[in-house]
Amino acid sequence: MTMGDVFKQYLEHLFAGKRCEARQVVLAALDRGTPACKLLQGVIWPAMEQVQRLYREDRISLIVEHMATRINRMVADQLQGFLGRKPKTGKRVIVTCGDGEIEELGAQITGDLFEAEGWSVWFLGSGVPNDEILEFIGKTEPDILCIYGAMPAGVPNIRRLIETIRGVGVCDGMQVLVAGGVFNRAEGLADEVKADLYAPDVRSALETVAEHPVRVPKPDVLEPGRRRKRKRHMPHVRRSHVTAGV
Repeated sequence: MTMGDVFKQYLEHLFAGKRCEARQVVLAALDRGTPACKLLQGVIWPAMEQVQRLYREDRISLIVEHMATRINRMVADQLQGFLGRKPKTGKRVIVTCGDGEIEELGAQITGDLFEAEGWSVWFLGSGVPNDEILEFIGKTEPDILCIYGAMPAGVPNIRRLIETIRGVGVCDGMQVLVAGGVFNRAEGLADEVKADLYAPDVRSALETVAEHPVRVPKPDVLEPGRRRKRKRHMPHVRRSHVTAGV
């Protein structure tokens, strides 16, 4: 059975809310020798994005979105225990995220796969105030602060966090990586909030960090009159995860 077959079967059970059947599809693939990291990247992650996209386009209800997201997270939790782990590299990453179940799931998978690559990972989740994140950065001195996923309303707070980090000079060598969420839908937004690195998904995040091991400071001032362009291949965001109804 190909990864595409596994993904198709998994989606069918996911949108039907069939927890046991969805889990069994993934565990059966694991028994056949498919590595857990490939299942996270090739099944769980794209399923997460599919749920997010269909809900944003009003093609599934809030109930279906909730059920699918929670099943996806349950399966991701189980796969985490099967991940092969490389020797510790000495690299350190803090992972935080925007508000919402899907954002938490994306950030969790990101942290799990960084850990499998030998990184020390602190997964903060969502809702942590900027001043506490700043204090934690000062204590742990990570190489990377990864901010996964955000709705448009959360962008100003992310910008303030990055500005504060650079303004007070805490952990100058640390790079800020943004990924997923609105950063995938608004062209140039990662640059506008002054992130050092951008990645659309977890596989790209790992590759990007490996390709850019050292921070290169960016200019403090954006070009006058610069406007962001929405990526044409992504649908318009019309409602938030929290306020939308069924």
